[in-house]
Amino acid sequence: MAEPPPPPPSTPMPKSSPRARPRHHHAPPGLCALPAFSYNAHRGLVLGLTFLAYALYHASRKPPSIVKRALSKSWPPFYDPALLGETDVAFLAFYSLGMFGAGHLGDRLDLRLFLAAGMVGSGAAVAFFGAGYFLSLHSIVFYLFAQAIAGLLQSTGWPSVVAIVGNWFGGRRRGLIMGIWNAHTSVGNISGSIIAAAVLRYGWGWSFVVPGGLMALGGVLVFFFLAPYPEDVGFASLPPNPKHAGGASTDEEDSSTSTGGEEDRRDAVGIWKAFSIPGVLTFAVCLFFAKLVAYTFLYWLPFYLTQTAIGGEYMSVTDAGYLSVLFDVGGIIGGILAGFMSDQLDARATTAAMFMYLAIPTLYAFHAYGSTSKVTNIALMMISGLFVNGPYALITTAVSADLGTHKSLKGDSRALATVTAIIDGTGSLGAALGPFVTGFISKTGWDSVFIMLILCALIAGACLSGLVKSEILQIIQNWRNRSSNTPYGTADTGAQPLLGESS
Repeated sequence: MAEPPPPPPSTPMPKSSPRARPRHHHAPPGLCALPAFSYNAHRGLVLGLTFLAYALYHASRKPPSIVKRALSKSWPPFYDPALLGETDVAFLAFYSLGMFGAGHLGDRLDLRLFLAAGMVGSGAAVAFFGAGYFLSLHSIVFYLFAQAIAGLLQSTGWPSVVAIVGNWFGGRRRGLIMGIWNAHTSVGNISGSIIAAAVLRYGWGWSFVVPGGLMALGGVLVFFFLAPYPEDVGFASLPPNPKHAGGASTDEEDSSTSTGGEEDRRDAVGIWKAFSIPGVLTFAVCLFFAKLVAYTFLYWLPFYLTQTAIGGEYMSVTDAGYLSVLFDVGGIIGGILAGFMSDQLDARATTAAMFMYLAIPTLYAFHAYGSTSKVTNIALMMISGLFVNGPYALITTAVSADLGTHKSLKGDSRALATVTAIIDGTGSLGAALGPFVTGFISKTGWDSVFIMLILCALIAGACLSGLVKSEILQIIQNWRNRSSNTPYGTADTGAQPLLGESS
């Protein structure tokens, strides 16, 4: 990727090139001790650190699903699966509530300090739950309290990392870049499952302490080396996305060539103004149902596998933990594929809805035929992960970043963290509801659970119907424009109606 060009003459910046500009006084202390990096090198570092940070967030969420069977067999008061569901809902409910406040704060505070403190605190909270094993605590109140604190602290993560990546990356490739970057969710789930399952033999408490310790170490790395804004390390901030300002989108918008700096990034919008941005509420409701499906798998898939005879055999807790990671392998492919397709079609809503509708027959097939053999189970599990996690990844990354720089903001403010928090916070209410309800209805059989998941996938797709209609009409119009133009014509192919304002 070529080095970004220097700012245009109208930009009130030093005459030296971006590489030679002095570091901003908010530069991370670790970077101050290193030689100057190029702009693209900084972007690579930002992608790597935010990827690691959120992978650690998700890794620390996997232990409850891995230890469910061990707790239900030998650790009162968890003999009742419904109590396990209550600890899940405690985490997710406080995570969802904290998300709204975290996003609002993220647009006003130093994102590096905010994210680093959240990671260290989250790591301590995860380890705190595991301390119940070493202290032989059997009070449900303790475990509910530990999960509530963990959920509240973990809400600092997602608005922060999406805002940081949005500050450094824009343009038509945003969907693909964020789709690849969003693999951190599945990588975190996979590594968290492997780590928690590997140390489970030493006692279930270690399945929490080890991921919690790794999370805290990640927070230290973020504090020393993550630059959340280009201007923090001497570059200009990204311009408002031309696609949201009525112009054509170009790759040059990925370069650092505009003003904005300190004033733009501190002029954060309020929650109600962010709610009024076209598309925010629609995608938030869609994500409520999409995330309900995804998080039910996140928290209950290993337990489901231990309760289902696959090829006539039941598997151990450890084996189920290892096998469940293949759902997230499919999710990695789904996130990348959804991002790429939405970029090529300029149709985020259509892509998300298509994936949710395709998830319906896939979920049915996984439940109905996944028990026939391990090979069939693996194949259907990965396909289910692809279609379930694809739209979830797209909405929480590229869509949130697009809407956070919507043209209705008129370029005078940034709302990345706030918009991200609204969409993912609403989705997290569904994420809390799904595992909680599953804890109760699974007693009547897993048929009821999968009926719930299929209905939610259907509703998630239907929520986007209005936006899908607009996008399809725009795609048809663009195709007609291209067909009627000469080879040297200039048809507008960069429309994105779901982010546009109605006339």
